[in-house]
Amino acid sequence: MNFFKKTRIRIFTRPLFHVLKQKGLLPKISDTEKTALRAGDVWVEGEFFSGKPDFDKIYGYVYPKLTTQEQAFLDTEVEEVCAMTEDWDVFQNRDLPPEVWAYLKEKRFFGMIIPKAYGGLGFSAYGHSCVIEKLATRSQVLAITVMVPNSLGPAELLLHYGLDEQKKHYLPRLADGRDIPCFALTEPEAGSDAASIQSEGVVFKDKTGKLKIRLQFEKRYITLSAIASVIGLAFVCKDPEHLLGEAEDLGITCALVDASLKGVDQSKRHDPLYVPFVNAPLIGKDVIIDIDDVIGGAEGIGEGWKMLMESLAVGRGISLPSTSTGGSKLAAYVAATYSVVRYQFGLSIAKFEGISEVIGRIGAQTYTLDAAKTFTLGAIDSGAKPAVANAIMKYHSTEKFRQNILDAMDIQGGAAIIRGPRNLLAHAYFGAPVAITVEGANIMTRTLIQFGQGMIRCHPYAYGEIDALQREDIETFDTLLFAHIKHVIRNAFRACLLGVSRGYLHRPRESGVTQRYEQKLSWASAKFAFLSDVALGLMGQDLKRRESISGRFGDILSQMYMLGATLKRFLEEGSKKEDEVVLKVAMARGFNEIDIAFAGIYQNLSGGFLGKLFRLKGWFGSLNRFGEVIKDDDLHQIALMMSNNKYARERICHNIYTGGRVAILEEATLAMQAAKEALAVLKNSGEEVLSAHEKDLIEKARTLQTEIITVDSFSDEEYFKCSS
Repeated sequence: MNFFKKTRIRIFTRPLFHVLKQKGLLPKISDTEKTALRAGDVWVEGEFFSGKPDFDKIYGYVYPKLTTQEQAFLDTEVEEVCAMTEDWDVFQNRDLPPEVWAYLKEKRFFGMIIPKAYGGLGFSAYGHSCVIEKLATRSQVLAITVMVPNSLGPAELLLHYGLDEQKKHYLPRLADGRDIPCFALTEPEAGSDAASIQSEGVVFKDKTGKLKIRLQFEKRYITLSAIASVIGLAFVCKDPEHLLGEAEDLGITCALVDASLKGVDQSKRHDPLYVPFVNAPLIGKDVIIDIDDVIGGAEGIGEGWKMLMESLAVGRGISLPSTSTGGSKLAAYVAATYSVVRYQFGLSIAKFEGISEVIGRIGAQTYTLDAAKTFTLGAIDSGAKPAVANAIMKYHSTEKFRQNILDAMDIQGGAAIIRGPRNLLAHAYFGAPVAITVEGANIMTRTLIQFGQGMIRCHPYAYGEIDALQREDIETFDTLLFAHIKHVIRNAFRACLLGVSRGYLHRPRESGVTQRYEQKLSWASAKFAFLSDVALGLMGQDLKRRESISGRFGDILSQMYMLGATLKRFLEEGSKKEDEVVLKVAMARGFNEIDIAFAGIYQNLSGGFLGKLFRLKGWFGSLNRFGEVIKDDDLHQIALMMSNNKYARERICHNIYTGGRVAILEEATLAMQAAKEALAVLKNSGEEVLSAHEKDLIEKARTLQTEIITVDSFSDEEYFKCSS
């Protein structure tokens, strides 16, 4: 250590260190929080936290593509099981048909993440996601049933933490459906806060002297639990007799429990908003398992929290974004085609500006959502575990899906709310709130995870400083502190210069339409990074409790991430001229959200004189916005493109199931477009001037139109059967 640093530590750092320590001016990190923070990687999120994002790096990340095997599976097995599944019948019978269950097992849908060596399909995260996405456009029940065994559960945990013997026994059985898994985590007193698990397992010796664990558990909201043969169970392991060592409380542990064991009660079912996927409570009283049933064996005892944090982080980036993107694509497709078929006041409703505005919004949001989903999956397939990006994806995918499905239903009007075999959207609408509550309600995801964990995890210096403070490592703290100070000063200057120049001082990597958006993102990042440090300095450990402020910072971070992914998609797909208007609307919407969040931060960051300065800064900031008013013409152009151009519609809504009712809707759309000129002649000149060909076109179009706008109705007997 040189003389200058020694003197600096003695005169400045050591006194500051003791003040921070005594007054708790930096956030504290518990052991469970440390595990959660270490459970993922810092990926693109770190670039936006830096204040100076490296777009060479961002644009250089892998953008995934399907393998030949994955594409063939989508085109064959997935297409086949979609054709076998009638969603209306699934809801009426409260289950998938037996032949669908058999097909899913036979074709190893439940083993997509399991390597081929163990009998699984060995799909990439992207391939796995595309399967779930397409299934969701046919039936959410079908998608959820396939999704859960490939998400957080026994297979996922065994692959990463299981013993070789455990893998060899369970993975082949899970891959071919001989065993159906579930994962029992959530409890009445432990929902989003998994660290509050009350279920416990007590280590004891049986009559033969063999070590066993006696389990007591009460779980709820467990998907597939009522039919599972293998239960992945999270519980707190205790050793009151010190049979395994000196510690009595050994911590959260994950084990595999045979559902046929005495004391396991699978007899109840939940009804999640009438969506009939298998979801149920799970009770266990005096259930006895071996130590070898713990995932990872005896060495896995107490390692459950780490396992959960790592697995949940990845699951947020795959499962829910896949179903939500599929649902959004279906909503966009139905809205665009139905608007062509449906006539009001003698005109196709696609020509109404109000309808076009909504279709344009759905199209742009779906484009962005698909871009972000794909970008994130590329990271996962490259071996990264981008915890904050995955939380962003969970929040925004489910929220965008909720908005998109509501918008599409608004366009369909009465046809969207009358249930029956003809309705394509109602059941997806039922499922939207269910997806939002999974893996932590969105309120928590927005206010606690995106920025609350992101600030500490992704900031270049914050975690190291807090850790050094807790370890009383003054030398490391000094090094990080002064690097942090330089970081703040640099970002203050960058935020000022980029603000004055409106981002033009940033030299973009790409030319063309993306360069201006890149400049704005760089500007937003500098401003975000600087204000993040200001908030940390003002609030210290209170920052975690200021959830409204934290939520606004999270809004900015997540919008920067989504917009970066949107630019990445546009460039990866060859910067298509026809996609420029979609990009323009998507970027404008995101930057407008960033403006709103910054305004909220300035209004609420502090009180007193400092608060007045922030509010004054916010007032000036409103004159120097990132976003812009979205032009009606741009929204109308997107709507026109999606309604009239089959190719454009399929690009935005690719990978949906186009059989069944969707095929009839597409046929009706094309028929109405083919008869458009003949219908105009009929309206203006009468039927007598029509040719035989024109009459045929009109007859076909009107027959299909009638089929599409007709809603289901039931006799009393049928109705009460439907409602039972």
